[in-house]
Amino acid sequence: MPSDHTDQRDLAPDPVAWAERRAEQAEAFDAIGERYEEAFPNKEGQEACVRRLLDSLPQGAHVLDLGSGTGLPTALQLVNAGARVTGFEISERMLELARVNVPGAEFRQADIMDLDPVETSYDAIVAFFSLLCLPKNRIALALGRVRASLAPGGLLCLSMVESDLDDEPIPFLGSAIRVSGYPRDELREVVTNAGLVIEDERVVTFEPTDPDARPEVQLFFTCRRGA
Repeated sequence: MPSDHTDQRDLAPDPVAWAERRAEQAEAFDAIGERYEEAFPNKEGQEACVRRLLDSLPQGAHVLDLGSGTGLPTALQLVNAGARVTGFEISERMLELARVNVPGAEFRQADIMDLDPVETSYDAIVAFFSLLCLPKNRIALALGRVRASLAPGGLLCLSMVESDLDDEPIPFLGSAIRVSGYPRDELREVVTNAGLVIEDERVVTFEPTDPDARPEVQLFFTCRRGA
């Protein structure tokens, strides 16, 4: 059974190296800023996943948006449906945009590894394309931290780009972003090993409008915290 109390030393064995990596990623997303929405204006798969989530949540549920970006569309969609929303985001520029776009949510400069299961329990957590910004040896640990931060029976909406990469730098809208990815069978295994039960799975082929961005296969999982 997964533990609800992962040792923080396991999550960040080299705090200096992790801080440097986080700063590099944040700087890249600072540079991207609002251009992210210009390159990825259509997020039907993401919006549909949130609609399915909302059908299973009570009014006023507390939802954590991990990697909340500009707040669009997810934080806004959740707030408009009556959810209480907290967003974690490492990029200062993205936080500035999110606070303007979604004044009804609370945004913090934090990343997935700052998630503290003792501090707060969430009815649901959404992590759309945020886990892929971690190396693989952090993803499994982060999922364990996510599970521990969910209330009993709580839900996770997770999306990744299907690939087979481990912390590889890729060009993205004029910046370099380090990303990881799994083939879908391997992603299922990583998720279930973290104590999450996959209840819904969708595959979306996405075509960005930016000519320099490649088409991608997106995987959307809705999971429930296991016993």
